[in-house]
Amino acid sequence: MIRATQKGKVLLHYALVCALGIGAPTALAANHNDAPQLDTIQAVLTAPPLVPPPTNRNKPAKVVVDLEVIEKDMRLADGVTYNFWTFGGSVPGSFIRVRQGDTVEFTLKNAHDSHMPHNIDLHAVSGQGGGAEATFTLPGHKTKFTFKALNPGLYVYHCAMPPVGMHIANGMYGLILVEPPEGLPKVDKEFYVMQGDFYTEGKHGDPGLQPFSLEKAIDEHPTYVVFNGSEGALTGDNALTAKAGETIRMYVGNGGPNLVSSFHVIGEIFDKVYTEGGSKYQENVQTTLVPAGGSVIVEFKADVPGNFVLVDHSIFRTFHKGTLGILKVDGEKNPSIYSGQQSEAEYAAPAKAGH
Repeated sequence: MIRATQKGKVLLHYALVCALGIGAPTALAANHNDAPQLDTIQAVLTAPPLVPPPTNRNKPAKVVVDLEVIEKDMRLADGVTYNFWTFGGSVPGSFIRVRQGDTVEFTLKNAHDSHMPHNIDLHAVSGQGGGAEATFTLPGHKTKFTFKALNPGLYVYHCAMPPVGMHIANGMYGLILVEPPEGLPKVDKEFYVMQGDFYTEGKHGDPGLQPFSLEKAIDEHPTYVVFNGSEGALTGDNALTAKAGETIRMYVGNGGPNLVSSFHVIGEIFDKVYTEGGSKYQENVQTTLVPAGGSVIVEFKADVPGNFVLVDHSIFRTFHKGTLGILKVDGEKNPSIYSGQQSEAEYAAPAKAGH
């Protein structure tokens, strides 16, 4: 929800964008007569925390991605709702998985009942605006462009319509994975986790539909900092699950728009961290930084059962603003790795001097 004054500023900014011709390009017919023939595949898109299956292909393909922008009220915290702007109806948006060398035909739709124009900037795209220039999309319209996935890695995508920060702050971000040709090493479980900071006019916990606060966003004072779009999105019945002995890969992003994340899983050590979503990895890492508009891939083995807590180790955010999730690992205990509490008793106080 936008206050009238804020909406007026947004529409004025939008009018300026149109006047300057930014984000509203003339459609050009591309000549693909000389392009090699590729198999056409419809991309599997998943809502968080799910991840599409590996591509498992030994050659590039034409991958068709259809993604719809949907503006809708959803839960932000218990008793608190917010008018989220989403890619695919979820925050973060749908996970996209392609292979290096793929030609991606991307169609962005903007739902008929949307109030705002939107576009998409995919950090995996080599081209003007990461696709934003080609996808200026009014409500009830759709746009299409094509790009080649040149670089492997895990990339953020987000809306880039002015004011860009506001669109991102309302939940318009997600991840696209470009697999290397050989694919990623096999693991037992893969999860999609993305952090975001939200700015409401009410205080943390104030009930009802909360409007967006432009002032708080500019001052970088978030009311909520959460995983996957809401407090408790990865707790209780929604906790991530695994079994002891399984290998786990997490695709972790940070939509921001402002804060840097210090991602940590309490009680686990990351065997590998693909820093900032790139091709190189560091080993045996406790906590890893995820920049706003950036990502990381972490891998580890769930050695023992227990409830392992996902946090932003800027720790007051976790316990007072919402960046808390649970990985619930079931299985047989292994006392050689972790015993649990073995005893509890008082210990004798030292004798005071002179007694």
